[in-house]
Amino acid sequence: MATQTPRPELTRLHYLGIVLAAITGLVHLVLGAAALSANPADPLALSFIGAAAGFAGGIVAVLRGSEQARRWAILLGIPFTAGQIVLYVVLNWPDIFGVAGIVDKIVQIGLVAVLVVLYRRER
Repeated sequence: MATQTPRPELTRLHYLGIVLAAITGLVHLVLGAAALSANPADPLALSFIGAAAGFAGGIVAVLRGSEQARRWAILLGIPFTAGQIVLYVVLNWPDIFGVAGIVDKIVQIGLVAVLVVLYRRER
């Protein structure tokens, strides 16, 4: 049986990223559920649920995954989150200043910044 190398401990920055990912994941889950209840065939609603699942998967990978899984989650989280910021602007232009959307985008910008710092530290 192969011995498992210990994973480096999570830092406060990891936990900040987890909290930010949980917040934006929850926002996407609530918005997706509300949109699905209004229109069960809405593909945008399903994409919100998928985004929430992506954030949840990233959180699990950081908390429970191997060191390599953690690095991949951090690396893939950067374009995943940044892409949602871009899509928000594209899909909502010119009405991009709703409170929930702006708060969520601030959280996501913070998450991207945290992920970039974590990636640079862990490579």
